[in-house]
Amino acid sequence: MERILLLAAAAFALWVLSCLLMMLFASRLPDGLMRQVAEFLPSCVSTARVLRKDPLVPRRAKIALLVAVLWVVSPIDLLPEFLPVIGPLDDVVAVILLLRYAARSIPRETLLAAWPSDPRLLQRLLGPQREGSARD
Repeated sequence: MERILLLAAAAFALWVLSCLLMMLFASRLPDGLMRQVAEFLPSCVSTARVLRKDPLVPRRAKIALLVAVLWVVSPIDLLPEFLPVIGPLDDVVAVILLLRYAARSIPRETLLAAWPSDPRLLQRLLGPQREGSARD
Protein backbone atom coordinates (compact mmCIF):
# COMPACT_ATOMS: atom_id res chain seq x y z
CA MET A 1 0.00 0.00 0.00
CA GLU A 2 2.88 2.37 0.78
CA ARG A 3 4.32 1.76 -2.65
CA ILE A 4 1.05 2.71 -4.35
CA LEU A 5 0.81 5.91 -2.31
CA LEU A 6 4.41 6.75 -3.13
CA LEU A 7 3.77 6.19 -6.86
CA ALA A 8 0.61 8.29 -6.71
CA ALA A 9 2.45 11.11 -4.94
CA ALA A 10 5.27 10.96 -7.50
CA ALA A 11 2.78 11.03 -10.38
CA PHE A 12 0.96 13.99 -8.85
CA ALA A 13 4.23 15.87 -8.30
CA LEU A 14 5.24 15.20 -11.90
CA TRP A 15 1.86 16.46 -13.11
CA VAL A 16 2.16 19.67 -11.04
CA LEU A 17 5.70 20.21 -12.31
CA SER A 18 4.62 19.74 -15.93
CA CYS A 19 1.73 22.21 -15.45
CA LEU A 20 4.11 24.79 -14.00
CA LEU A 21 6.55 24.29 -16.86
CA MET A 22 3.78 24.67 -19.45
CA MET A 23 2.66 27.90 -17.78
CA LEU A 24 6.23 29.19 -17.79
CA PHE A 25 6.78 28.30 -21.44
CA ALA A 26 3.40 29.74 -22.45
CA SER A 27 4.20 33.03 -20.72
CA ARG A 28 7.40 33.31 -22.78
CA LEU A 29 5.68 32.86 -26.15
CA PRO A 30 6.02 35.86 -28.46
CA ASP A 31 2.91 37.77 -29.46
CA GLY A 32 1.06 36.06 -32.26
CA LEU A 33 -1.20 33.14 -33.04
CA MET A 34 0.54 30.56 -30.80
CA ARG A 35 0.23 32.85 -27.78
CA GLN A 36 -3.45 33.45 -28.56
CA VAL A 37 -4.08 29.71 -28.85
CA ALA A 38 -2.32 29.08 -25.52
CA GLU A 39 -4.44 31.78 -23.85
CA PHE A 40 -7.75 30.78 -25.44
CA LEU A 41 -9.27 28.34 -22.92
CA PRO A 42 -8.12 30.27 -19.82
CA SER A 43 -9.53 33.45 -21.41
CA CYS A 44 -12.86 31.72 -22.01
CA VAL A 45 -13.06 30.61 -18.37
CA SER A 46 -12.20 34.13 -17.14
CA THR A 47 -14.76 35.66 -19.50
CA ALA A 48 -17.48 33.28 -18.32
CA ARG A 49 -16.72 34.13 -14.68
CA VAL A 50 -17.05 37.86 -15.39
CA LEU A 51 -20.20 37.54 -17.53
CA ARG A 52 -22.09 35.37 -15.04
CA LYS A 53 -22.38 38.43 -12.76
CA ASP A 54 -23.34 40.90 -15.50
CA PRO A 55 -27.03 41.90 -15.54
CA LEU A 56 -26.90 42.54 -19.31
CA VAL A 57 -26.27 38.84 -19.96
CA PRO A 58 -29.47 36.78 -20.34
CA ARG A 59 -29.94 33.55 -18.39
CA ARG A 60 -29.62 31.27 -21.45
CA ALA A 61 -26.24 32.80 -22.27
CA LYS A 62 -25.09 32.34 -18.67
CA ILE A 63 -26.15 28.69 -18.84
CA ALA A 64 -24.24 28.18 -22.11
CA LEU A 65 -21.13 29.77 -20.57
CA LEU A 66 -21.49 27.58 -17.47
CA VAL A 67 -21.71 24.48 -19.66
CA ALA A 68 -18.56 25.62 -21.51
CA VAL A 69 -16.62 26.01 -18.26
CA LEU A 70 -17.85 22.66 -16.96
CA TRP A 71 -16.89 21.05 -20.26
CA VAL A 72 -13.32 22.34 -19.93
CA VAL A 73 -12.84 21.30 -16.30
CA SER A 74 -14.62 17.96 -16.63
CA PRO A 75 -12.34 14.91 -16.58
CA ILE A 76 -14.70 13.15 -19.01
CA ASP A 77 -13.84 13.78 -22.66
CA LEU A 78 -15.23 12.63 -25.98
CA LEU A 79 -11.66 12.29 -27.22
CA PRO A 80 -9.03 11.22 -24.66
CA GLU A 81 -6.53 13.97 -23.85
CA PHE A 82 -3.52 11.71 -24.47
CA LEU A 83 -4.22 11.60 -28.22
CA PRO A 84 -1.82 14.07 -29.84
CA VAL A 85 -3.37 17.18 -31.40
CA ILE A 86 -6.96 15.90 -31.43
CA GLY A 87 -7.13 15.12 -27.69
CA PRO A 88 -7.86 18.66 -26.53
CA LEU A 89 -9.77 19.46 -29.71
CA ASP A 90 -13.18 18.45 -28.32
CA ASP A 91 -12.76 21.00 -25.50
CA VAL A 92 -11.85 23.79 -27.91
CA VAL A 93 -14.67 23.00 -30.37
CA ALA A 94 -17.28 22.75 -27.60
CA VAL A 95 -16.16 26.03 -26.04
CA ILE A 96 -16.19 27.84 -29.38
CA LEU A 97 -19.69 26.61 -30.22
CA LEU A 98 -21.07 27.47 -26.77
CA LEU A 99 -19.36 30.87 -26.79
CA ARG A 100 -20.79 31.68 -30.22
CA TYR A 101 -24.25 30.60 -29.03
CA ALA A 102 -24.02 32.78 -25.91
CA ALA A 103 -22.62 35.72 -27.90
CA ARG A 104 -25.82 35.95 -29.96
CA SER A 105 -27.64 37.42 -26.96
CA ILE A 106 -24.81 39.32 -25.25
CA PRO A 107 -24.01 42.88 -26.33
CA ARG A 108 -20.72 42.79 -28.26
CA GLU A 109 -19.21 45.56 -26.14
CA THR A 110 -19.99 43.64 -22.94
CA LEU A 111 -18.39 40.49 -24.32
CA LEU A 112 -15.27 42.32 -25.50
CA ALA A 113 -14.92 44.12 -22.16
CA ALA A 114 -14.96 40.77 -20.34
CA TRP A 115 -12.36 39.17 -22.66
CA PRO A 116 -8.96 39.35 -20.87
CA SER A 117 -6.62 38.77 -23.83
CA ASP A 118 -6.31 40.05 -27.40
CA PRO A 119 -9.83 40.93 -28.61
CA ARG A 120 -8.94 40.17 -32.24
CA LEU A 121 -9.10 36.43 -31.55
CA LEU A 122 -12.57 36.73 -30.03
CA GLN A 123 -13.78 38.92 -32.89
CA ARG A 124 -12.41 36.38 -35.39
CA LEU A 125 -14.23 33.53 -33.62
CA LEU A 126 -17.51 35.40 -33.37
CA GLY A 127 -17.46 36.69 -36.92
CA PRO A 128 -18.88 39.97 -38.12
CA GLN A 129 -21.63 41.57 -36.09
CA ARG A 130 -24.96 41.08 -37.82
CA GLU A 131 -27.35 43.94 -38.34
CA GLY A 132 -30.42 43.81 -36.09
CA SER A 133 -28.95 41.23 -33.73
CA ALA A 134 -29.33 41.31 -29.97
CA ARG A 135 -25.77 42.57 -29.67
CA ASP A 136 -26.58 46.00 -31.14
